[in-house]
Amino acid sequence: MKHVVILGAGFAGLELASRLSASVADEVRVTLIDQNDGFTFGFSKLDILFGSADAAAVRIPYRELAKPGVEFRQERITAIDPASRRVTTDAGEYDADILVVALGAEYDVAATPGFAEGGFEYYSIAGAERMRDEALPALKGGTILIGVLGQPYKCPTAPFEGAFLLHDQLVERGIREATEMRVIAPMAAPVPVTPEVSQRFLDELAARDIEYLGKNRVVELDVPVKEAVLENGERLPYDLFVGIPIHRVPAVVAESGLADNGWVAVDRDTLETPFPDVYAVGDCVSLPMAKAGVFAENAAGVVADGVVARLHGETLGRRYEGEGNCYLEFGSGRVAKVEANFLGGPSPTATVVGPSEDLAAEKAEFGSSRRKRWFGA
Repeated sequence: MKHVVILGAGFAGLELASRLSASVADEVRVTLIDQNDGFTFGFSKLDILFGSADAAAVRIPYRELAKPGVEFRQERITAIDPASRRVTTDAGEYDADILVVALGAEYDVAATPGFAEGGFEYYSIAGAERMRDEALPALKGGTILIGVLGQPYKCPTAPFEGAFLLHDQLVERGIREATEMRVIAPMAAPVPVTPEVSQRFLDELAARDIEYLGKNRVVELDVPVKEAVLENGERLPYDLFVGIPIHRVPAVVAESGLADNGWVAVDRDTLETPFPDVYAVGDCVSLPMAKAGVFAENAAGVVADGVVARLHGETLGRRYEGEGNCYLEFGSGRVAKVEANFLGGPSPTATVVGPSEDLAAEKAEFGSSRRKRWFGA
């Protein structure tokens, strides 16, 4: 039997393990490794932030994972040797016939001076809880700056979802008129996959009186005076600063030699790295497309098909197109959907559907169907 070792149990790792278990459990044994003890959907962090869900309630323990041919190991990965396909953890070593790196992207809060001391973020569970418990209750009005601190970053719509939902909360609390909201980002337009999608977001921000400052980036927080310092030297005062942290590949990936240019290079059709029998999927790769769970899930499907084809002496019959549907909160209980394809044609395509309450129900079904497929619950 071939030994498939999957590093990371996020969207990509869970999808790949589930597909291999369903199709070739009698031909491969899968070891799935993650340092965490449970999985949480990224979109649940907004639920945590605005108080509609508790972190423990939306966390799915990995102990619930029971797939034929799949063994989960909660261990911290300390070294990856892609040439030999050997993985070292804090509990031992693994030799893989096929190695898949799906460790995602991590947040480098320290890369922006003053951010750790003077800002808040909701891209981590701990950050969403801290902002919910400390920043929002203390907010009485003033200036809120939401800053995208670098590119690329996970879930391109999340900064704007946060702005929409925060707007709603301030309206409910009766302090929206006393609050100025601005989004500062290095992108010329909010979600620049297509001009139409970007304009839709600009229109939605304008409708809520949220200013968008494109082609700008906050490089430092001057915490004592509560000013955000822009790349051009301009200073903007704030009462609450919410940042989307700079993203990096995990240190163990950077040290492995897989990410010479900051992110892992892969064949855009097959997700294979330059090292034989080593794949990379999800947010750690360098493909020119959005970093989000749904795209990682679809990439894992291509890798699964590629592994099965090779086991049977066949050729992969399709290519990865970077396609997927992302759900996004528009506020007032309504959800929209961006249908995107980044790699399937000469240029990316994307459309915005909704928002509507029906799509809110569809988003909920998306989450429950993945939980059932990956965990059987």
